[in-house]
Amino acid sequence: MRKIVALLISVLVLLPLFGGVAFAGGENEVRMIGHKGYSERYPGNTALSFRMAGEAGFDGVETDVRMTKDGVLVTSHDSEIETADGKTMKISRCTFDELTAQPLLNEESDDEVYLCSLSEYFDICKEYGMECFVEIKEYLPIWKLFEMTKLAEEHYDIEKCEFETFELLVLLAAKLACPKINAMVTSNSFNFNVKLALLFGLDLDINYSGLSEEIVSKFHGRGAKVCTFTVNYENELKNAASMGVDYIQTDCFPSADAS
Repeated sequence: MRKIVALLISVLVLLPLFGGVAFAGGENEVRMIGHKGYSERYPGNTALSFRMAGEAGFDGVETDVRMTKDGVLVTSHDSEIETADGKTMKISRCTFDELTAQPLLNEESDDEVYLCSLSEYFDICKEYGMECFVEIKEYLPIWKLFEMTKLAEEHYDIEKCEFETFELLVLLAAKLACPKINAMVTSNSFNFNVKLALLFGLDLDINYSGLSEEIVSKFHGRGAKVCTFTVNYENELKNAASMGVDYIQTDCFPSADAS
């Protein structure tokens, strides 16, 4: 009940931030976004995976963001990391130095890889001119959300970044911290959060299983972009593209690996 009340208050307070959105229009080619980097071949959410995505020719890379004990924003899907020596470490309970003292367990390649900071992620994206899809994996205080957007501005270009999360309240807080960001709600289906996102004119990242041409049309009608995840097979890639999505998140490079 408290979450519902908070959402309603957020709608009333933040709606003016979204009301002036106008559809840019045009038939754009679908852009391929590396899910956690080039994660089919390299350990996901590492600098190596991001860099190899750039080398392969991805248009952008998606990553997941968490915060260490000493407040460093890092790229990790899970709340824990496993090091090469078999140790499991909770990200929120360890400092960045502690988390990077040993390389990560790497079962995808022979490379030595370490936990990557969000600032390094932005630097790599800038080097290769890739778009950034930053998924917020946990509730961060609003000042850390502001810091996250400042890192994007200082290390790259905030206009080339999408900040996304399954938690609509977190997304609205990020928009409040930095009104000019591209904000994207993440969802597995057309649920209540997605309906509110449509009202706000937010962008959408939806699971391929919940994607439809009607959903794409509704969001495009509000001037919003649509991404779908995680699509790895040629027939699904073609189907998603035929529905008019703007972005497709994938683990593999389609021209070489999709089958």
